[in-house]
Amino acid sequence: MRVALPPALRTALLAQTRDAHPNECCGLLAGARDGELFRVSALHRTRNLSTDPMKFEIDPADHLAAQKAARAGGDAIIGCYHSHPGGRAEPSASDLAGAVEDNFLWLVVAGEAVGAFVYRGGAFRGCVTGAD
Repeated sequence: MRVALPPALRTALLAQTRDAHPNECCGLLAGARDGELFRVSALHRTRNLSTDPMKFEIDPADHLAAQKAARAGGDAIIGCYHSHPGGRAEPSASDLAGAVEDNFLWLVVAGEAVGAFVYRGGAFRGCVTGAD
């Protein structure tokens, strides 16, 4: 599995995580999926409703707005992103417990590292990330 994440979006993602620190930032990824390739075309920052600063819960109203914006641009919501302040760029146990949609892309940011994973069959599988 591969993820095409344009450099400008990667830069914006890292900026969002710095802005939210020490809390987790979160948002949704718009784009398209072609077989095993996920092409990210936009980030939709969302409010984090979690009262735990080390967890995230995407605001349903923001989720709906992101879906509408993605559709208007000819895309779909293909995944989500969030940060792990002081953690690792990989899904946590609570991420796994909250994952429900198969073939959904997860970007996890820690510091300057961006990890990409697809939830499939009850587990996260790592992806190769590039700009193509």
